[in-house]
Amino acid sequence: MADTLPDIIAGHLAVLFCGINPGMAAAATGHHFAGRGNRFWRVLHLAGFTPEEILPRNDRAILQHRCGLTSVVKRPTARADELSPQEFISAAAEFEQKIARTRPRFVAFLGKAAYSALSGRPEVAWGLQPATMQGSAIWVLPNPSGRNRAFSLDDLVEAYRLLHLAVVEGKASFAR
Repeated sequence: MADTLPDIIAGHLAVLFCGINPGMAAAATGHHFAGRGNRFWRVLHLAGFTPEEILPRNDRAILQHRCGLTSVVKRPTARADELSPQEFISAAAEFEQKIARTRPRFVAFLGKAAYSALSGRPEVAWGLQPATMQGSAIWVLPNPSGRNRAFSLDDLVEAYRLLHLAVVEGKASFAR
């Protein structure tokens, strides 16, 4: 099994999607969001980011749509709650350097946990955040993991569609 999952990233992307950390299936296959229950690729397509659903084995195709993929913490786990707060603190500087180097228009955190840990803000709203990171706007989206049953597929699609509209229209409104 891989020790880490490689980033799929380029300079000046519209959106850099940031997972909390790789799941075990993703680390084992070397492809992002490869877990059987993960809804990321389906949601991305239904929200308008891609004209068809990308298969995890073709994850690099996301670059053709001005989007990239990374994780805040590189260590794979079965569940994100297996990560310690120290792991987020240790990852922060390298993560921010990556954002400064690649300069995406939006950094989209998939779930509140990673952004909350990096920002030091215990309460984080969904959507566009009032702060930026290295000049990039920050957007917080629900995690598409199959373990996240608090959000239906329709809920996820709507949340991701709002980000897609902000990218396409160049507009965004802050979440409350």
